[in-house]
Amino acid sequence: MSRKAVLRRELLAARRLLTSEDVVKAAAVLSSAAEELPELTGARTVAAYVSVGREPGTHALLDALRARGVRVLLPVLMEDNDLDWAVFEGAERLVPAGRGLLEPDGTRLGPRAVLEADAVLLPGLAVDGRGMRLGRGGGSYDRVLARLSSAGAHPALVVLLYDDEVVARVPEEPHDHPVDAVVTPAGARRFPPRDGA
Repeated sequence: MSRKAVLRRELLAARRLLTSEDVVKAAAVLSSAAEELPELTGARTVAAYVSVGREPGTHALLDALRARGVRVLLPVLMEDNDLDWAVFEGAERLVPAGRGLLEPDGTRLGPRAVLEADAVLLPGLAVDGRGMRLGRGGGSYDRVLARLSSAGAHPALVVLLYDDEVVARVPEEPHDHPVDAVVTPAGARRFPPRDGA
């Protein structure tokens, strides 16, 4: 088993120990901290995602961004594991999708719609002091990050995590991209600028 797989297993096991109350409390603090992040306060379009299960909660943040007039794009998982995008039009317009996900039921904008984002909220399991992010391993967001890079687009990349998911070192592969900031219930932390950003 790879070092990434071992770390993923450990982090997912820790998340399973969280109570529903833990998740709800953390989500409220995360939303508040993320709303104040300059990368999001100045954004006109934010590509985000709908948290599920014990992921750090995004629902309150999605509502707050939309209420502020931000255009929020949410992912729609395609058969090949790539991501299409649609505009978030409220929680009542989210529908169940594969893998236990929730997706917007509106018009699909195509995989390149993410290029319009001023900031991208990435799901993750961990981040280290260099800003290297550990995802779930499906590769969907690796494709998104590669698409942004090849188009010369440099939106702010932000990951929402629990406090103990900021770790000493994340195993890294050549295709991995560092993020610009992490928001945890303890607050926000920025990382050194990426090359080309």
